[in-house]
Amino acid sequence: MPNHHNKKKHKSKRKPHNDSNNNRQSVDTVNMDGLAIADEVNENPNPEPRSHKPYRIAKSDVMGRYLVANRDLRAGELIIKVDPVAVGPCAESNPVCLGCSTDLPRCQKKVHKCKNCGWPLCGAKCRGIKKDLGHSTYECDELRKHRVSDFLQDCSEQDASHMYEAILALRCLLLKNYKPELWEKLNEMESHNELRRGIPALWSRNQKIIVDRIRKDWKFEEFTEEEVHTVCGILEVNSFEVGTVGCRARALFPEAFYISHECSPNTTHTDHPRNHAISLRMTKDIREGEMISLSYSYTLQGTLKRRQHLKDSKFFWCECRRCKDPTELGTFTSALQCPNCNGGYILTTNPLDQDAPWKCQKCERTLTGKDVLSLVDNLFEEMETVDPNATEGYEAFLSKYRNVLHKNHYLNLSAKHNLCQLYGRTASHMLQDMSPEELSRKETICRDLLEVIDILEPGLSRLRGVVMYELHAPLMMQARKLFESRKISTNDLKNRLKEVVNLLRESEKILSFEPEGTQEADMAMGAKDALMRLGNSVNF
Repeated sequence: MPNHHNKKKHKSKRKPHNDSNNNRQSVDTVNMDGLAIADEVNENPNPEPRSHKPYRIAKSDVMGRYLVANRDLRAGELIIKVDPVAVGPCAESNPVCLGCSTDLPRCQKKVHKCKNCGWPLCGAKCRGIKKDLGHSTYECDELRKHRVSDFLQDCSEQDASHMYEAILALRCLLLKNYKPELWEKLNEMESHNELRRGIPALWSRNQKIIVDRIRKDWKFEEFTEEEVHTVCGILEVNSFEVGTVGCRARALFPEAFYISHECSPNTTHTDHPRNHAISLRMTKDIREGEMISLSYSYTLQGTLKRRQHLKDSKFFWCECRRCKDPTELGTFTSALQCPNCNGGYILTTNPLDQDAPWKCQKCERTLTGKDVLSLVDNLFEEMETVDPNATEGYEAFLSKYRNVLHKNHYLNLSAKHNLCQLYGRTASHMLQDMSPEELSRKETICRDLLEVIDILEPGLSRLRGVVMYELHAPLMMQARKLFESRKISTNDLKNRLKEVVNLLRESEKILSFEPEGTQEADMAMGAKDALMRLGNSVNF
C-alpha cells in the first residue's frame, strides 16, 4: 500500500502564524474488512532477486507487495529518489494554475488564460507551460479540442473544484496515448476497485464528478468507465500530497508506492519544490530483510481516529505494532484520565475493535467506544475555534481538560505543537521579551512533545528536528539571562550550553535534508548559524 498525505481529520488545518524569517531566529535573537496491515508478515516472503538497490520487493498473503531492506540501512540513507509519473490538483481543489499548481485568486478580475485551450494559468511565463509534468502541449491540445474550458464559464465554486480534481485523472488517462511507458508504470499501482465498488457513496461520487464528467461532459469517450474508475482508485490509494503552502498538488510515483504503512515509521520523505521529485530517507537504522515503512496518517493522532482514517482513505484496518497496543507503545496518546480514581487511565480494551469498551486500569470504570469517540470529536471541534495565532486559547484548552485527557493525549499534543511554535514567534511573545516563566513554559512544552516523538517518530524525523530547534531557543535564552544576572557561573553556563549545542547539531542534521525555500530548511540554516556563533563565543 502506498502513501498519501492529505490533511488528517484530527489535525487542525489552521496553522499558527509562522514568519519564515523568524524560523532562523538564532541564539543572538534567541462490512468490508479490506486489507489489514499486520505487524507480523509471512515468514517466507518471496522476494525478487537481489539487486544493487537498497531495497527489494517482497510479497506476502497479508500485505501483498512491499519493500524490505536489501542490506543493512543507516539513518539518513537515501533509498529512493524518483520523478513523478503524474502531478495535478488535489481532491476538492481550489482553482490552481495547471502549469505549476500555484493557487489562483478567486476574485481576480483579469485572469491569465492559456491562448490555446483557455484554462487559467498563473501567467504567461509559468515554468510549467509545455512541460510534461505541468500543462503539457498534448494536454493543452486535448483540452482545446474538447473545449473543456467552456465548462468553467459561470459554473459554481463546487463544480469548478470538481473540474480541477478531474484534471489529474484526465492527465493520468492521457498517458495511455502520449506516454505509454508511464501508463504502464501507473498500472502497476493498486486501485482496489472491488473494495471501492463495495463503498456506494465513494463509487457513486467518482462516477458523477470524475467518470461522467470526463466521458460524457468532456467527451473523452475513448476511455472506458472501468479505466476512469481505476485511475480514481490509483489516485486515492497511491497519491502523495506534494508542494508547499500556496502550491499544493497530488502526485504519483513509481517505486515509492510499494512502501508499506506503519504507525511508527522508519522513513521520511521530501519533494523538490519545483519538479516534485521525491526523496525517501531512512530515519533510523534497520537490518537487512526488515520492512521499510512510512506513515499514511498523522503519527501524533490516536489509534481510534488514525485507524478510521486509514480505513476511509486507504481501505484497510491497520494492525501494526502500535495499533495493537492500548498504550500506543507507552505514549498513552489516546488515554483519558479516570474521574473515579486517582491516577487511573481509561484505555480501550481492544484497540483493533473500534466499538470495544474502554476501561480504567485501576478501578475498571467503563465507557463505550461511542462515548469516547463523541468526547474527542467534541473536544476537537472546540479546539478548532481557538485563534491559531494566540497562545491564550491553547493554554486555556490544556488547563480546562487537564483532568480529562492524559498529558500525552493527541489533542493535548496538537495544542502543544501549536504553542511551541507560537512562543518566541508572535508579536506578544518574541523570544527576547519572554519572561522566565514563559521561557520555562516553552521548554516544558517542547520536552513533552519530544518525549512522545522519540517513541513514535524516532531518529531523523522532520517533526523531531523542528521541535529540537524550538527547544534550543528557550534553553539558550534562559542560560544567557541567568549568566548576565550572575545567578550561574561560567562553568554552569557551559554545561547548559552543551545541551543547546547537541540540540542544534541534531536539528541541523535532520533539517538539512529539507528542500531549499521551506521553513524547515530555514531552520537548518538558523541552527547552523547559531552553532557558528556559539563556537566563536564558547570554548567547550
